[in-house]
Amino acid sequence: MSHRRLQPTDPFADRVRDYDRWYHTSRGAFIDAVETELAFELCPPVPGERTLDAGCGTGNFARKLVRRGCRVTGVDISAAMLAAARAHADREGISLRLIRGDLCDLPLPGNTYDSIYSMTAVEFVPDLAAAHAELMRVLRPGGRLLVGTVDGDGPWGRAYARRAREKPDSIFRFARFPTPGELRAPDPENVVASGECLYVPPDAPEDAFAPDEERRRRAAGAEPGFFCVLWRKPTSGGGAP
Repeated sequence: MSHRRLQPTDPFADRVRDYDRWYHTSRGAFIDAVETELAFELCPPVPGERTLDAGCGTGNFARKLVRRGCRVTGVDISAAMLAAARAHADREGISLRLIRGDLCDLPLPGNTYDSIYSMTAVEFVPDLAAAHAELMRVLRPGGRLLVGTVDGDGPWGRAYARRAREKPDSIFRFARFPTPGELRAPDPENVVASGECLYVPPDAPEDAFAPDEERRRRAAGAEPGFFCVLWRKPTSGGGAP
């Protein structure tokens, strides 16, 4: 760990309220539920596990892991996001350790966590290979790493990229949405599972953001907008460091 100095500016600082508010909209709540269902299907939380939420934001996913019985540490590069995560956890009486850090240079010891989840965070990481190496470094041998992200080739990735071009102040100007192949590329030999979801596209009417419509569009062969990849760290030799 070189502990590089974090960026002094925080592009998320003035977006915390909007970020939190999104989860309480009908669209946001549906998307959050669909993505969480996929993540927990591929990598079920295990009570008592030491678990890292990498890129935890305001702690939405981290709090879900705590409720499932995990001992959770959340790490994020944004001090503003972490402050909101602390406030939420304290208000709900949830025990949550929070650390400011860069996913490409984590201020954490190696071989520590039983499981790591990173949901909708790698889009804002400049070096996927470096981030993957760091996440695998802090994962214990035999541990599980689950990364979920908007698909750069899918309808949501295309819509966000278009928004970034059209609106210079959009947070998505800092994002790059990977494809499944790009996310797997740093460590394909240790991938053990993957899955897709969010078949309802961004231009669908509000009443389409519902489980029945998600299932109908999936059965009809619609493009997924989100995917998760699960790795397991080798117990000895080979694989990522």
